[in-house]
Amino acid sequence: MANTVADSGDGSATPLVLRRGPLECALSPQCGGSIIRLLLHRGDLPPLHLLRPAQPHAIDRCQPADLSCHPLVPFSNRIAGGHFTFHGLAVDLPPNAPFIPDVIHGHGWQTPWTVVDRNDQTASLAFDHGADAWPYPYRATQRFEITDDSLTITMGMTNTGDVPMPAGLGLHPFFPKPHGTRLTAQLESVWLGDDARIPTELVPLPLAWDFPHGITLDDVVIDNNFTGWNGHARIDWPGMGVGLTVTATVPFRHAVVYAPHNQDYFCFEPVSHMTNAVNRVATGETGTGFAELAPGETFGGSISFTVEASN
Repeated sequence: MANTVADSGDGSATPLVLRRGPLECALSPQCGGSIIRLLLHRGDLPPLHLLRPAQPHAIDRCQPADLSCHPLVPFSNRIAGGHFTFHGLAVDLPPNAPFIPDVIHGHGWQTPWTVVDRNDQTASLAFDHGADAWPYPYRATQRFEITDDSLTITMGMTNTGDVPMPAGLGLHPFFPKPHGTRLTAQLESVWLGDDARIPTELVPLPLAWDFPHGITLDDVVIDNNFTGWNGHARIDWPGMGVGLTVTATVPFRHAVVYAPHNQDYFCFEPVSHMTNAVNRVATGETGTGFAELAPGETFGGSISFTVEASN
């Protein structure tokens, strides 16, 4: 029997909390099916935040970009101008974020999700999208499973319509960035362009972004889509005494790295495709990670965050 999320009486739903050993994950199904904290408990010591904690009032106001992590479905990052043509059908999508002329991050992050089932260590969420400006109905799912040292999120999407649909998935986690934070990831190349919003040129990794050998993020400002990811990355926080390994299955073989200027967080986003993939494919571009789902077809994969000792 499906469980519902209780109302706390202040207009927001009570967080859904998973706990196993020292690890705790809290979810907000009603606010984009998002994570609002991922904590490592340490006995008498203060717990460590492994994801940036939800910002004040972000849950009550349902502001997923100010939470810890939110899903990207049915596409990642941006579609240029909110416009594309697929199988002869021209689609125009309205902007869905302030001051951004493109449509960004899909629907899942701005949609209440239903709790399908849950226990102390696992929870399954889902939402069903009917055809609207995005003319392709689909069902999206997330399953969260926590162990003593890891959180695994299995994402899926099913085309519930009767025509093929473009499709993509990803996660948008926000990680703490104290001084000395280091990111190591096996990335092959990066998309660049004159317009920072929409990349147009694939180039080898610049020396300054030598992620395969690890780079310290203190002075790095970046917002780019990388390709050729092998599904393994590591975050080291030397001052915290712990690190976090990020692993992902196919189809998550692209990654967005976002480290804004003068902020105490960064993002490493496992995604299935490059920015604006549906339009890049139309120009004959290959290697975009673009997926097309036939009616009734499902695709998805898993992303795990595992706590380890810091290097």
